[in-house]
Amino acid sequence: MFLIYLVFAVFILFYINNLTNQLCLVREIPEDNQPKVFRTINILLTILLFSSYIEIFYT
Repeated sequence: MFLIYLVFAVFILFYINNLTNQLCLVREIPEDNQPKVFRTINILLTILLFSSYIEIFYT
């Protein structure tokens, strides 16, 4: 079950990064600010995925 969740989490991370890239292009975010945007979204998404993993498998 862990492997299925891990594959799902990696897929979600890649898809959200693709959407973040589109956001940066549409909003014309400067190149020097884009790493901060990606880092923030990836950290928050990782926290969300980890907390959902804990909730699903340990409650």
